[in-house]
Amino acid sequence: MTFAAVPLTLYPDMFPGPLGHSMAGRALEAGVWSCAPVQIRDFATDKHRTVDDTPAGGGAGMVLKADVLGAAIDHATAVHPGLPIVAMTPRGAPVTQARIRELSVGPGAIILCGRFEGFDERIFDARPIEQLSIGDIILSGGEMAALMLLDACIRLLPGVMGAASSGDDESFEHGLLEYPHYTRPVTWEGRTIPEVLRSGDHAKIAAWRKHQAEDDTRLRRPDLWERHIDARDRPASGARQKKKD
Repeated sequence: MTFAAVPLTLYPDMFPGPLGHSMAGRALEAGVWSCAPVQIRDFATDKHRTVDDTPAGGGAGMVLKADVLGAAIDHATAVHPGLPIVAMTPRGAPVTQARIRELSVGPGAIILCGRFEGFDERIFDARPIEQLSIGDIILSGGEMAALMLLDACIRLLPGVMGAASSGDDESFEHGLLEYPHYTRPVTWEGRTIPEVLRSGDHAKIAAWRKHQAEDDTRLRRPDLWERHIDARDRPASGARQKKKD
């Protein structure tokens, strides 16, 4: 099954963009995934092909029109039935590696890329759209966020990474940041690769890496550490233990 990427955008030439290179580019050429961007402006009905209008209630900027967005989405779902629809917006839920894994095993995604001040909110009431955010930052548009989302999904598709286990220990896969890496030369500017990594003792190396991952997560990302501890301590049933009074 080919993973279908269907960005809905005012700038279709931005796709596949960087995803046409390296592992993702080779996978695109091999037919592991496909990229079929849709120009939102094609679904405007006036002679000026207007896709935006001033905000109701006043304010700066422009808002993407619900009628144009609805027509573009309906076209995409008719051509690519069964694909989930996501919208890249800072108002969305933060993207997690768990959600990326769920998307990567599916048929693909229709990805709505915002511009200007965003979307007419009625589009989310009228269509089954999942709102996603890549982080607490503001971009010029949703295209860069969509590329990031797609890159995260594509690298997980079968055969894209060189070895099936290549991504097993990477950051966020198990709720932790990845442990630090080193390579030759052994000594560089007076700094030496930790001795344990040169010991050949696989058990000690695994223990060191686990400790480093936990320590770095605790110090650098206390939010991730809290979630990791909570998940680790939760009973197998998934129910939370009641706190003692």
